[in-house]
Amino acid sequence: MKVSWRALPTVLTKEELLDKAYSRAKKAADRVDDSDRVFRVRKQLNRMIQTAADILGTYLMDTVNQWPSLDQSPQFDVSMIDACVGCDDYRHHLSMLQWAANQISNIAAQNTRKITRTGRIELMHEARREAYGRISSIVGRIGSSLQWLGESREILKRLPSIDQLSPCIVVCGAPNVGKSAFISALSSGKMEVNHYPFTTKQIHLGHFTFRRLQYQMVDTPGLLDRPMHKRNDIEMQAISALENLGSLVLFLIDESENCGMSIEEQNNLLEEILQLLAETTVMIISTKADIHENRPENWSTVKTAETEYLELGEEQYTELPLLIDTNGYITISALENVGLEALKMEIVRIVKDNTPVDPMSLPEGWYRAE
Repeated sequence: MKVSWRALPTVLTKEELLDKAYSRAKKAADRVDDSDRVFRVRKQLNRMIQTAADILGTYLMDTVNQWPSLDQSPQFDVSMIDACVGCDDYRHHLSMLQWAANQISNIAAQNTRKITRTGRIELMHEARREAYGRISSIVGRIGSSLQWLGESREILKRLPSIDQLSPCIVVCGAPNVGKSAFISALSSGKMEVNHYPFTTKQIHLGHFTFRRLQYQMVDTPGLLDRPMHKRNDIEMQAISALENLGSLVLFLIDESENCGMSIEEQNNLLEEILQLLAETTVMIISTKADIHENRPENWSTVKTAETEYLELGEEQYTELPLLIDTNGYITISALENVGLEALKMEIVRIVKDNTPVDPMSLPEGWYRAE
């Protein structure tokens, strides 16, 4: 199920919420008409209390229901929520809204009964004031929860929107090895850029479509391109989240060392990645083939095969020859667009092989909430 934080409406403050409820309550009371003064006042005050309670209760419960349930969310989203704002706080503040909705409903029922059971107008007004006072107190108690949810929404809406039902390829490697250029070259549309809420780094999210199935590619600079001892607890938590979405990991290596890290340092980083994402298939891809000292021997063969495939204009799985460099790594040139189609086919093949097929069961979260 795909979580879209951007779709969540702005959370009102306690003052805005009370103003909304009481102003609508007054308008509702103004529409009451009865020739008998006692009956008219009783109806007006009851309608004021009930309308205010309904507005508040509906808004609070709608807010609770609109925010994704952690019990029904994919593990990646739960891990990212925990890393960004904390799952315990998330549950607590939403439960406070639910508690408040129940309390307000009870207050409204108690005070409307008081108004209904008396014929004295001054007691009716007293019951209405009591109801408003108690309701305002309840809303005041959840003011900090409303504020927390409003601030958390601003944080969470910067998270990438990743579809758990589509294959996801994690692209990692040292800084400046060409991860963003690689994702852009392979993407069929404009690459999305999101900032991590808990760092100054960015998430680059791209995708390509093959035979109507979308393959997502996510690059997380600042997480997977730093030595272990430089990562904080929040970064490690976010890394653990990646374990829950990666169908495949592509580790990009720059053999020219133009990225600023030696091959030895990049290999050390690779070893850490292999340990961190031990349950996921890892492919090593050498980038910037166009500036290698010696171009791959099969450069022309791969370029011709890819050109012929693209000219056919048919999306069919074809075993294109992979571009292999002098050290035996699969390589690509994002600049000259060589090796990309062949690599795309290899990605499709590996993801398909890694996807279990059980015709008797449906995958978790198979339904979609649009």
